[in-house]
Amino acid sequence: MKLSHGMSHSALHTVPWVLFVVAEMENMGNFHIQLSEAMKEEVKKVEAFRERQKEQRKKFESIMEKVQKRKVSLFRKTMESKKNYEARCKEADEAEQTSEKSAIVGKNGEKVRHRAKQCRQAACEAEKLYLTNIDQLESIRQDWEETHRSTCEVFQQMEADRISLLRCTLWDHCNHISMQCVKDDEFFEEVRKHLEHCDITTDNNCFIEMKRTGWHPPEPIVFESYYQRETKSRHGNGRARLTGGGEDLMRRTSNPLLESGTKINVDSRPSVLPSSEEDGSYASLLDLQQPAVDEDAYVALYNYTAQVEDELTVQRGDVVQVLERGDDGWWTVERNGQEGIVPGNYLGKL
Repeated sequence: MKLSHGMSHSALHTVPWVLFVVAEMENMGNFHIQLSEAMKEEVKKVEAFRERQKEQRKKFESIMEKVQKRKVSLFRKTMESKKNYEARCKEADEAEQTSEKSAIVGKNGEKVRHRAKQCRQAACEAEKLYLTNIDQLESIRQDWEETHRSTCEVFQQMEADRISLLRCTLWDHCNHISMQCVKDDEFFEEVRKHLEHCDITTDNNCFIEMKRTGWHPPEPIVFESYYQRETKSRHGNGRARLTGGGEDLMRRTSNPLLESGTKINVDSRPSVLPSSEEDGSYASLLDLQQPAVDEDAYVALYNYTAQVEDELTVQRGDVVQVLERGDDGWWTVERNGQEGIVPGNYLGKL
């Protein structure tokens, strides 16, 4: 999976047909993104329309609820007044019938007639209240009916608008999807045409050419003797680590000019190097002067014994010809027809 991913972003990009395929796929993705944005806008419109209708419907429902409550309350009041009116009429009739049947005279007869008269007055008042409530209920009923009719008309129009919006939205959605399908088919057809030019061998060779690390596998790890490495190891600045010449090594490390890898010119002042009187193992620079030679002629300042096959043994005072100056501090020199490498800080310019 990782290899294929790497090829898709590196090796395959070197193949011309793949560039077109990738471009077509990107275009297709961009069109899908545009389609998703258009669909999001349509959804936002539908949501805004729904919220707007919700608020409008809530307002009319609140009006209808108030009118309905008034109508119900007045209806109950009218029914109570009706019951009271019927009860008062019944009492008045009974009182009048009692008054007519009885031939009581005096105070008792007067009381009966007075009670019948009061019952009739109560019945008349109940009738008036009942008629008033009926008139109010009719007025409320007409208001409720008109409000109900107008609210139903508004709701009907809202429903028509909702259906119309959904129909148009779905129609546009189908058009977008249909158009996207046509474009996708065109893109896929172009991709298929260019995929015909795909060459697996060429792609693999291209990938190998771009990602290879070499023509040969790494060398195997071999055993290295610790003691042999001690005798053959070299410092990065070009100095050799001598095992048999402890005295020469002591002299090299004790001289600050040699420790820093500085080249010594024999034409310099004698005070730069120790004289033979200070150290018997060094020769005076005046004794090492040789006839003028070319710029590649150097003189050996110290004795050096070859440690490996490609090194060259030199003695102090030997004149050598420098063939190559290595970056690692080891120089290739030639002396008396023999070539080899020696430490560069063992040589001085003539």
